[in-house]
Amino acid sequence: MTLPSLYLLLAAGTLVALVSVGAAKIAAKAGMPVLLAYLGVGLLLGEGGLGLPFDDAALAQALGLAALAVILVEGGLTTRVSDVRRVLRPATALATLAVFISVAVTAAAAHYLLGLGWQLSLLLGAIVSSTDAAAVFSVLRAVPLPRRLSNLLEAESGLNDAPTFILVLAFSATSLSTLSPGGMLAQMSYQLVVGALAGVGVGMAAVWLLRRLTLPTSGLYPIATFACGVLAFAGSGLLQASGFIAAYLAGLVLGNAGLPHRRATESLAEGLGWIAQIGLFVMLGLLVSPADLPAAIVPALVVGAALLLIARPVSVLLTLLPFRIPLREQVFLSWAGLRGAVPIVLATVPVVAGTPGAMVVFNIVFVLVVVFTAIQAPSLPWLAQRLGLAPHRVGPDLQVEIAPLDNIDADLINVTITAGSKLHGTYLDELRLPTPAVAPLVVRDGVAFVPATDTRLRTGDDLLVLTTPTVREATERRLRAVSRAGRLAHWHGEYGDPDRRAEPSRRSPSWKSNESPSPESASRTRSSPAMAPDSA
Repeated sequence: MTLPSLYLLLAAGTLVALVSVGAAKIAAKAGMPVLLAYLGVGLLLGEGGLGLPFDDAALAQALGLAALAVILVEGGLTTRVSDVRRVLRPATALATLAVFISVAVTAAAAHYLLGLGWQLSLLLGAIVSSTDAAAVFSVLRAVPLPRRLSNLLEAESGLNDAPTFILVLAFSATSLSTLSPGGMLAQMSYQLVVGALAGVGVGMAAVWLLRRLTLPTSGLYPIATFACGVLAFAGSGLLQASGFIAAYLAGLVLGNAGLPHRRATESLAEGLGWIAQIGLFVMLGLLVSPADLPAAIVPALVVGAALLLIARPVSVLLTLLPFRIPLREQVFLSWAGLRGAVPIVLATVPVVAGTPGAMVVFNIVFVLVVVFTAIQAPSLPWLAQRLGLAPHRVGPDLQVEIAPLDNIDADLINVTITAGSKLHGTYLDELRLPTPAVAPLVVRDGVAFVPATDTRLRTGDDLLVLTTPTVREATERRLRAVSRAGRLAHWHGEYGDPDRRAEPSRRSPSWKSNESPSPESASRTRSSPAMAPDSA
């Protein structure tokens, strides 16, 4: 490669990244999923737009699997084990048994409604049965949900790629007449068990090494940590086991081991995850031929409707029967089974394997992902509200990688005061945050200022709260409790449980409660209505 070619390649890649970032901003403002913006950039660059040729399905498959490995490692690194432990059994059931049920129901719909052969029908069902980790991580983390429910969806999406990939490989390379259910089950068990052991083993070995390794600069620790997660993916693949589950579990072990420079590691992982998503979706947009898509619209709508309205709800209902999960949460789980890059990458497997009818399946999957992601993702906040699953909660975390915060291992929380929150009208000192948590900054109408103890919060304010990991959960609970029940939250029996949806019940006064108003706040309350806006 000549230097001019290198410069041209770097310039083109940088421009694609910048255009993708801009498209993501536009999509977010329009309430559309970001992944659709990336796919749109790929389509505009491809043969239906600027004419950039790309039709190498084998290369797309290899790069797609590598990108999925990066996304899964990032998902594991940013997930807390305590959250996964609570939902491990139902998430595992959704990632295995629910996948088989969904494949069977979707394949039956494709066979009887579209007239596809059983092998292509089963292949299509297997490809679209997996929820997508990239779509779930990017979309659901912006939807206020009970922690148990969001953890269940994220854990399912991190675990179910492995079984579906095994099914797609089996249906792509073997005719149904020679396919042995027992052999396939044994192979799947081997891949899942060995992949899980490899992921946990590499993660634990990496933790032992990184705790004893002294590197010349702090910037090398995040690179070494993330590289160990990718190593688990590659090593498991060399053992003919599932690299997907190995990557996710290795990231989970590494992200919860208390390694040095945890914040920097999470920032690096998030950045690499976004790069992987941008590259993956743009590449898949380049791969598709727009001229072939119109013929796939009707089959995609039929299969997608069967998947969304029948296969997914049935698989969720049957799988979660032993776990006593409320029906409204099952309804949300059924609708929130987002598809994204994973089905499109899996659709390249039969193309590379030369399976008859593989391009038909690929086009159906591409249209299905685009149409139903555009339908499902924007409707999730509305559905959560309608089902009563969207609690008052603190806003998203701000992962700030600044030296002082890193040195004290601090967390910075952004609390957005929404309409209906009883944080409105509350004085700052009435928050009674646990020591040493403090609220050093308020952003109101785009203007930031340092609040005083007599500052009253308003709807629309962004309150920045600085806390430490030891009191992080207590701080969130206190903020959540005040948001629900006001400054006397504990007096009314509200303690900020993230999974609690019922209105707090009043209880008998207890003079031992630490929620009785201070003399200063009581005097201030008598002099002006507690919920009135500031005069300032």
